[in-house]
Amino acid sequence: MAEPASPDELISVSVLTGFLGSGKTTLLASLLKKPELSDTAVVINEFGEIGLDHHLLENTEENIIQLDSGCLCCTVRGDLLETMRKLYSEREKGDIPRFKRVVIETTGLADPAPIIHTLLNDPTLIDCFKLDGVLTVIDGVNGGATLDNHKEAVKQAAVADRLLLTKSDVADAIMPLRDRLKSLNPAAPIITVENGEADPKDLFNTGFYNPETKTADVVAWLKEEAYLDQEAMGEVGHDHDHHDHDHDHDHDHDHGHDHKGHHDHHHDVNRHDDHIEAYCITRDEPVSVLAINSLMQILFEHRGEDLLRVKGILNVTEHPGRPAVIHAVQHLMHPVAWLEEWPDDDHRTRIVFITRDISRDWIEALIDGLNDEAEEIKADAEKDSDEGAD
Repeated sequence: MAEPASPDELISVSVLTGFLGSGKTTLLASLLKKPELSDTAVVINEFGEIGLDHHLLENTEENIIQLDSGCLCCTVRGDLLETMRKLYSEREKGDIPRFKRVVIETTGLADPAPIIHTLLNDPTLIDCFKLDGVLTVIDGVNGGATLDNHKEAVKQAAVADRLLLTKSDVADAIMPLRDRLKSLNPAAPIITVENGEADPKDLFNTGFYNPETKTADVVAWLKEEAYLDQEAMGEVGHDHDHHDHDHDHDHDHDHGHDHKGHHDHHHDVNRHDDHIEAYCITRDEPVSVLAINSLMQILFEHRGEDLLRVKGILNVTEHPGRPAVIHAVQHLMHPVAWLEEWPDDDHRTRIVFITRDISRDWIEALIDGLNDEAEEIKADAEKDSDEGAD
């Protein structure tokens, strides 16, 4: 786990997603007019979709325009990778203003994971950009039916850092949808969008590093208490309370789960929500970097498609006093960020998992088994070293 560039040097990227008809385009058109986005480049599919003509200030390139608010608007040319490279190149050459943030709008049917993969995996981008967060727009009127009928919509909601609820003023029964979203994604604040309006301050700087305060707020990013509250209410899909049990117990006993990572619970197979689980795993003692690397490798190789999102702060045995911040989406992990010090007095390892049909117990057993194995390897190496010295 190598150290990446300083967070100060990376441009924040937010992914704006939402199902067809959710009000995403209306929200984006409103945001583009706001002065808070004057240092932002917005990547969209077509200029015509959001009626930019009367806001147009200047054409800087064939597919890049500057609005009177100062915001840059860029259409995807070829693929997203090419577009992002071009944006950064034009910025560095001084051909366009030095934007500090990028917002990427996805199509209504899009799975946000491939976009995040592009940001996390391409070597020409990871040294320039960092993922700030995923913003998912939910239709307050039709959102429940959309979640029922489209697994893509469930995934969009499950991986979000912010859930933006539209049309709530005309929705007859908004609370069941809010409860459903909270069950799907306990940590994501639900923000009401009224007449296409939302405060940019509520949407951005959702990552662990806040560029405005230049501080790492990992506690707010993880929102561990949201998962614990959800578990205590019995809404995470488990019959017993996990966060209070002894993590030193023997994992050979039966938890009532298939240890290949599948549930024995009786779910409605036609309800996509029932396959999604969000939980936070904690460890009081430091964990080995070897165990974490092995854990992620196993999950990526065998359950990558179902590993919707992972984020955490780790107390690593090999680096005492320097917590590691990890962030992964499906098969890919963002470069690990090493903090200079712990953000508070809580030095436990805390890892949030948002998964599809991967049981918490299986991951807990995997972590403990891999950590025990890593400790044995370390002890054997130290023993061999001592014998060699003699």
